[in-house]
Amino acid sequence: MTPDILAALEKARAAKQPIVLATQLPGGEQRLLPDPAAPEAVNEIARKVLQSDVSGTHKIDGVDWFMHAYNPPLRLVIVGAVHIAQALVRFSTACGYATTVVDPRRSFASDERFPDVEISTDWPDEAMDAFKPDSRTAVVTLTHDPKLDDPALDRALKSDAFYIGALGSRRTHAARLKRLAELGHSEDSMARIRGPVGLNIEAVTAPEIGASIIAEIIAVRRGAPLPPKSGPKSPTP
Repeated sequence: MTPDILAALEKARAAKQPIVLATQLPGGEQRLLPDPAAPEAVNEIARKVLQSDVSGTHKIDGVDWFMHAYNPPLRLVIVGAVHIAQALVRFSTACGYATTVVDPRRSFASDERFPDVEISTDWPDEAMDAFKPDSRTAVVTLTHDPKLDDPALDRALKSDAFYIGALGSRRTHAARLKRLAELGHSEDSMARIRGPVGLNIEAVTAPEIGASIIAEIIAVRRGAPLPPKSGPKSPTP
């Protein structure tokens, strides 16, 4: 690896930028991808490697390239230390997400209720500013309290978070969108919010709702087709 490649790789990793180190076999030529100067076929494979998180050898136009994915860690921010959050963190940590629960209500956000999970008791806007969601971050709001959910969603919409979900009925979600529009968010921007949050599996209990949320996060991350949501309301905590 040349000093220039190494420096560029370290810079990308420090900036939490997903990047692929591609090595031509057997010659050893290396380049970082995606790169506007590289052939589109090479960039396309690099994007798929980053999406799958699986490094390996790929033959492109008769040439073998070993694609090594350097992805930032998967992270999940849960706003609202409610019962659903207690269920969701079990699924998210098992799926490899570094999970943080944000709730200024210390009686909710306690080590006893969330053992072995990072907890922030800052107000959600401050917590999100410190957290800096990136393209490997999912954000889920669960409180139903606009004073807590709205600031978190405002910050999430201004970030590169790959998934944004908010718990609440369709009526609640419509009111939420109106408030976010008043903060200056466009319809296209607000369309990023999955609301009501979670796959529509008729979930009722906290573990079922948690399962529906992590399933939707996985589907969005993997680019799976998602069924349309139906029904008048989403479950509530």
